[in-house]
Amino acid sequence: MTIHSHQAGILPYQDIKRLIASRVICASPAIEDRQIQPASLDLRLGRKAYRLISSFLPELSAISARLNVLDFYQSDLVMYEMDLTDGAILEKGHVYLVPLLENLKLAKTLRARANPKSTTGRLDVFTRVVTDLNAGFDEIRAGYHGPLFLEVVPRSFAIKVRTGQSLNQIRFVRGEATVSDQLLHTLHRKTPLLYHNDPSKKVVGNRDFRAEHGLFLRIDLKGEDRTDSRVIGYRAKKNSHVIDLEKVGHYAAADFWEPLYRHPHDSLLLEPEEFYILASKERIRVPAGYAAEMVAYEAACGELRTHYAGFFDPGFGYGSAGELKGTQVVLEVRPHDVPFLIHDGQTFFKVVYDKMRERPAQLYGSVLGSSYQRQALTLSKHFKA
Repeated sequence: MTIHSHQAGILPYQDIKRLIASRVICASPAIEDRQIQPASLDLRLGRKAYRLISSFLPELSAISARLNVLDFYQSDLVMYEMDLTDGAILEKGHVYLVPLLENLKLAKTLRARANPKSTTGRLDVFTRVVTDLNAGFDEIRAGYHGPLFLEVVPRSFAIKVRTGQSLNQIRFVRGEATVSDQLLHTLHRKTPLLYHNDPSKKVVGNRDFRAEHGLFLRIDLKGEDRTDSRVIGYRAKKNSHVIDLEKVGHYAAADFWEPLYRHPHDSLLLEPEEFYILASKERIRVPAGYAAEMVAYEAACGELRTHYAGFFDPGFGYGSAGELKGTQVVLEVRPHDVPFLIHDGQTFFKVVYDKMRERPAQLYGSVLGSSYQRQALTLSKHFKA
């Protein structure tokens, strides 16, 4: 398949449609229009899931060779197989591998990377794309021909999934797409990328606009109204019912989440292996010619995962013509090893901007719609408002 321009960048909506039409991306059943986003494609769960003994990387052999065994009891990897066509429950803390419905035939000039969808991350469902003969997760090498598999590990809640549902998404990249720090400063002066998350919604000034291999953002532990009764986050409860991913706006948040209120010191003690939903102190914008991705900022003492889902499509917090003054970033936080004390305004994560190959024919939150375009501190769409 040939995309006429050789310009580097993230492939937009219209290029993804061309990849599908020319069967660079193919699937059975056929890919649906709802899967195609401004700068990414939603991938769908296949018909089976394999309960694994552990995670693994297929650097030395094809994945299918590890799954096609006559007796799973003799396998060093697979415990049993599950049918997803009518729905199945994935238990928390267990590792599952799901063949996806989509396959790729990438040109040698085209690579891809994957990420969980926002809703997946907010449910503390850890997902990673696995490809044949690859030594890493979520990175699909240029020229890859083959199937896609998704590793799924529910962490806080058991989930019910079905064939055809989307837990993750993929972006296609040609050449070098990353926006330099110098260009970020220039872009911010022309088309602001950051606003303060307060009633003024003023543009973040040059002194507070910090870029070093990406744009630094901070954590909000005060809340917008600055009162002691303000909810500044949520912590997942340890024991709860199954969440059926088909049920939107169905569950009471109190059955699954403990609200966290502003502390007198504007701090929060994160406990090891607990899962938190928090929000950024700034509001970000992604102009139409750019895409963005959240990356972790880890302090030197202790490991702290600040997000599971990281893609921001063109138009996020921006609108169709730049009419929005940014959107808060919701963070999926899980500390490891030791308790970790954080404070309001602490630098917490980075956002890396990439240039689009061209402006997408559809923007985030416009014709395609979105659950999170105008979000504040927001749980996944499965919970009642």
